[in-house]
Amino acid sequence: MDISLILSSILIFALLSLLICPKAPKACKYVLGIVPLGAFFYLCSLIPIINHNSIVTEAIEWIPTLGINISFYIDGLSLLFALLITGIGFFVVLFAGSYMEGNRHLDRFYFWLFLFMGSMLGIVVSNNLFTLFVFWELTSLTSYFLIGFNHEHEKSRSAALQALLVTATGGLAMLAGFILLASVSGTTTVSELLAKGDIVRHSHLYTPILLLVLVGAFTKSAQVPFHFWLPNAMVAPTPVSAYLHSATMVKAGIFLLARMSPTLGGTPLWTVTVTLIGTITMVTGACIALGQSDMKKILAYTTVSALGTLTLLIGLGTNLAIKAAIVYLIAHALYKGAFFMVVGNITHGTGIRSIDGLGGLYKRMPITLVTAILAGLSMAGIPPALSFIGKELLFETSLAQSLFIQYIPAASVLSFIIVFILAFTLVIKPFFTKAPAYPNEPHEGNWPLWIGAFILGISGLVFGFYPEAIEKWVINSAIYSVRQIHISSDLALWHGYTMPFYLTIVTFTLGYLGFLNYSRVASWIHYFQFLRQAGPDKNYHRLLSGFIRIASWQTRKVQNGYLRYYIMTILGTIAVVLLYPLLTYSINVDWNRLREILPHEWALAVIILGGALLAIVSKSRLTSIIGLGVVGYGVSLVYLLFGAVDLAITQILVETLTVILFVFAFYNLPRFDHFAQRRSVIRHSFFAILTGCIVTLLVLITVDQYWHEPISTYFADYSLVLGYGQNVVNVILVDFRSLDTLGESIVLAIAALGIFAMTRLHIKNKNQP
Repeated sequence: MDISLILSSILIFALLSLLICPKAPKACKYVLGIVPLGAFFYLCSLIPIINHNSIVTEAIEWIPTLGINISFYIDGLSLLFALLITGIGFFVVLFAGSYMEGNRHLDRFYFWLFLFMGSMLGIVVSNNLFTLFVFWELTSLTSYFLIGFNHEHEKSRSAALQALLVTATGGLAMLAGFILLASVSGTTTVSELLAKGDIVRHSHLYTPILLLVLVGAFTKSAQVPFHFWLPNAMVAPTPVSAYLHSATMVKAGIFLLARMSPTLGGTPLWTVTVTLIGTITMVTGACIALGQSDMKKILAYTTVSALGTLTLLIGLGTNLAIKAAIVYLIAHALYKGAFFMVVGNITHGTGIRSIDGLGGLYKRMPITLVTAILAGLSMAGIPPALSFIGKELLFETSLAQSLFIQYIPAASVLSFIIVFILAFTLVIKPFFTKAPAYPNEPHEGNWPLWIGAFILGISGLVFGFYPEAIEKWVINSAIYSVRQIHISSDLALWHGYTMPFYLTIVTFTLGYLGFLNYSRVASWIHYFQFLRQAGPDKNYHRLLSGFIRIASWQTRKVQNGYLRYYIMTILGTIAVVLLYPLLTYSINVDWNRLREILPHEWALAVIILGGALLAIVSKSRLTSIIGLGVVGYGVSLVYLLFGAVDLAITQILVETLTVILFVFAFYNLPRFDHFAQRRSVIRHSFFAILTGCIVTLLVLITVDQYWHEPISTYFADYSLVLGYGQNVVNVILVDFRSLDTLGESIVLAIAALGIFAMTRLHIKNKNQP
């Protein structure tokens, strides 16, 4: 098995889900789960190889002339992310099958989920900047369909569009940064970029490269001010939130920052920008989460806070900071994936998602209670959770910084206090407060609904008890991939009475007091909710509304439905663009070339011109069609005279078909009426004659200009050698200009779909029932 086989298998099973789910809706989750589980075990088999400072590579040529290959590269960092993607992906596949049981679009859901899984896996194993970008945008596209899965609801459609616009726009900025990065470094291979950091950092293009790449990472990982799309995406089904918004999609930006830090990091601009944005995001997400009652919104905003924590650690970029980032990344993926499944199980069993409407579930959903406690311990950072080690590493890292960023310890303590309060709230309120009157009797879900949360939750505690195991397996190799040096992690639950330990005691104490006074603390935080209401989310809607207004104005003024105005605009633009260089520069025209035109060619030109004039001045549609036919057949004769027999035959066939269709379509229509005013006719005639004269003049100028050898000779010489075809025109269309042909085919296909949709459209009469 290799990397390309894994990605191909995921794509194949995405297609098979459309066949399997309708036939076996209850069993499909077990069949589909084979792929992520098999990929997880294969990746586990690579751990010994990666730990011996080896890498796994694979390359497939894609566009070799542009240096773009589908190449894959697995080192410690990509292996860690790939394990999270496939491992948590397996549990999400099981969870989704039971959570969405009975949904008539379950096949569609699995289709997009597997495409997303493959795209996310493609990001972390790509060894080419542009293939990474392709997979990056595919995650935005597939997440659009997953977030908007319940497309009947306006909120789902709006949230999906918002996530797509924010992340895809950031992706385009990232693409621009990649292009500049490739031009500066001379390579598009990610593994080669890791050794060219000095070249990039000393380039005068370093600042725009860094900022463009950071925009891509920040939008994907929901950093302030782009954080608003993530909580709004909670309208998605809970399996989507458990997968995309805890362990995969939102971690793509974190992966990009970690992957690019050897190339772009280590400068004051990197440190200040990334650290500052990460710290603001960490505090903002935690504070806004405290004012929420929707459990998924609470998890979403605490995810924003955790992403901010990871960002600031990567921004600091020290050995200790990267170690803390890797540990906290694993811990967060485990407990947040588990908690989303817990919330989904509660919602599935009660039909309620608001924490204020829940209580007394400890007797009715005991297994869910156990999984909630496991996830809650990790979320609160209570030992022996792995997150406790990550939290202390964060405190140790922040305390080791210089004075200008001493705000980080205070910000870290504040955010962890709030997360501690919310972790206790998510466990205590639904299960141990007074039970309300439920509309339906709460019930425990079947085992696929809780097994994933249980295993992820217990893993967070086991890895905390035995951190040396996970340290040896994946953490050390991941750190080496980022720092390019071997670092001894030395992870442990107890390091003595140190300053990080005292900060932890402060966090636990104030967090517990805050939980006991939850209403008062929430009311204090409520005063800051205006920041959310007047923040970037509102500005996004203003910006979107502004674009819509501009588009509406442009449509009314320019795209008004009158073909004559479209043609006049096009001809006028062409005339202005071509007339300027003709008047500005001294250009000689060889009028003697006109003497080379033979009498029969002049006669053919007169016939074509006569057909055009006949189509214009005729008051009969049939006569105008005949005039256009004369023009078309005249052009085919031009092709024939100059040896393009195949083009002449094609032109004759097309012209014949067009004339016949025009006759059938227009013959029974009434005669022309005189609508155009005289000044309109004069204006249109002026533009037509001006454009015709300029184009004719341009042809006479360029016919004698030879900057290169004619490319037609190359096509004739190599059509058989390279294209394996004797028909030169066919080889040009299919091989040499294949992308042009592909684009034209896509346009035709889209037009055909539009026509098909209109033929299937049935508009009911208003009086019709």
